Amino acid sequence: MRFFKFSFKMLIFICISLIICLTGLYIYAYLSPKLDLKTSGSLFIYDNNEDLVYQGSSSNEWVNIDEVNPNLINAVIAIEDKNFYKHHGFDYLRIAKAMYLNIKNKGIVQGASTISQQYIKNLYLDFDKTWSRKIEEAFLTLELEVHYEKNDILEGYLNTINYGQGNYGIVNAASYYFNKKVNDLTLEEALILAGIPKNPSKYNPVSNYEAAVSRAMLVAKAMLNNNYIDKETYDNLFKEKLEIYGERKDNNLQMLMYYQDAVLKELENLNEIPKSFIDSGGLKIYTTLDMEMQTKLEENILKNATTDDAQIASVIVDPSTGGVMALTGGMDYAKSQYNRAISSHRQVGSTMKPFLYYAALENNLTMASTFSSEATTFNLANGKTYSPTNAGDIYANKNITMAAAVAFSDNIYAVKTNLFLGVDKMIEVANRTGIKAQFKEIASLPLGTTELNILDFANGYATFASGGYKRETYFIEKVEDLNGNILYERKKENKLVLNPNYTYILNEMLTNTTNAKFTDYTTPTALTISSILSNKYAIKTGTSNADYWIVGYDSDILMLTWMGYDEGKTVSQSIRKSARNIWANTMEDITENKEMHWYETPHNVVSVPLNAVDGTSTNDTGKIALYYFVRGTEPKYNVEQYVNGN
Repeated sequence: MRFFKFSFKMLIFICISLIICLTGLYIYAYLSPKLDLKTSGSLFIYDNNEDLVYQGSSSNEWVNIDEVNPNLINAVIAIEDKNFYKHHGFDYLRIAKAMYLNIKNKGIVQGASTISQQYIKNLYLDFDKTWSRKIEEAFLTLELEVHYEKNDILEGYLNTINYGQGNYGIVNAASYYFNKKVNDLTLEEALILAGIPKNPSKYNPVSNYEAAVSRAMLVAKAMLNNNYIDKETYDNLFKEKLEIYGERKDNNLQMLMYYQDAVLKELENLNEIPKSFIDSGGLKIYTTLDMEMQTKLEENILKNATTDDAQIASVIVDPSTGGVMALTGGMDYAKSQYNRAISSHRQVGSTMKPFLYYAALENNLTMASTFSSEATTFNLANGKTYSPTNAGDIYANKNITMAAAVAFSDNIYAVKTNLFLGVDKMIEVANRTGIKAQFKEIASLPLGTTELNILDFANGYATFASGGYKRETYFIEKVEDLNGNILYERKKENKLVLNPNYTYILNEMLTNTTNAKFTDYTTPTALTISSILSNKYAIKTGTSNADYWIVGYDSDILMLTWMGYDEGKTVSQSIRKSARNIWANTMEDITENKEMHWYETPHNVVSVPLNAVDGTSTNDTGKIALYYFVRGTEPKYNVEQYVNGN
């Protein structure tokens, strides 16, 4: 009996203590500064001309709650927070029920966030999920509740919630999905919109109409259960398919969101940006995006795309800074939000070879150094053998130069060079140029068997394109709060990591992939696009079973393009042709009417006219190509005798 009395007293004490604590918290919240709902957490992204291209978490098109269709308001309350007008920020009974169900099911099966809590979370852009952050969110929810009426909170929530496809706020969502004003939405359209925030990528009707309708029917069920609609209305919903508009009035590019995703990812990783910035009034993000280039990239992808389910990732970089001027991570953001440019890792094929050949130039080989291109089995140090093949099993069966090996992308020459130098030499160059990936010391490394991310790979190529200066790719130039205070500004990189002489020679060597004078037992790998190009570019292609790459640049522009399949299907000849044409046509379009610049020949580099394929002297002008040497190394080197190949 004494135990029960003690327990009862403790329970009363705990309840009183909780009431006192909660009362104190509400009083403290009331005395705290009032939050500005229309500016807090706003996110504005600008291109390199400082034109606004994206608004998130807030919108200039703010709609008053009395202008919102009542069906939408009722749908949101029914599915998200049926006790919204009764609680003071937290639905304690719902929290208790959710805890019980989650414990019972040994996992998270139900949440208990109120509209007020979700609104605060939206304003914070969901940077992290630590306990300190959750406590801060809880306190800000109290501030929100004590300073604002319920309709003010609901108004702010509807104007900032993520509705998918880059649409933040109900005004943008109604316009994008249905080409309507918020007050003109039908019940079915309101149900669709109310269902999207649960999972914007899954439940928006552009990406998946069936999933959106299924979710909308759950919203309708909640409305029925809370007496917002009757049974007859419920039973007659979605008898006919809704017309989905799915277009934006400005910047209606289906790939632009991939760039914006990359910006937001970089933003999350900037230590200079406070994780909590509600009081600072939001963020203005100035990027390296060139809208003209982004538009041309998308136009050429759509014009040259194959009709199957092939995907693409492509980036255009300014070699002088490392700034990413255009990017896509897929064919259509509406159909797939997976950003292959920032998230995928693919085999790069022979586009890895320039890192090997720079290492070769740095270790006393020249453009004219020769190896025999023939079917070869290599005896490796671990006792195993390795038998690489050339594309189509085509071999010169004679000595060819490094310049010819680059033009033809000869695999035998590459493996011989790799083993002659020592595998570590190529890895050291790749890492020095800025590629962060870890490489294994294997004979097949120059054939691109390592999987790389396209942005990481672009770091390395940007170093070649800049003439030897390491400049990491980036998207954000500057971040300000809405008052113009600078929170972050990009520091310029200008670290010379490669020898300018060898870099120039490598870049000249890569122009031969479109040089018809190298036509011999096979043709240069990019010869088919030579007639399209008006300017001189260093170009390298690469192929694996499931991947096709083309990379090219001059001193002004670097562009990398990958095409393939998410599920690893074999790339066809049409995919290869498509990728090459996308690259060539995009480069032509973005350089039209612009003065392009090739690299100035270093004082210590000389050119010698030689036979394109074997590097010998010749009078046949149809076979002569310019070979470049560091002054004093003009005599060609033949190192075939040093390679242990059988």
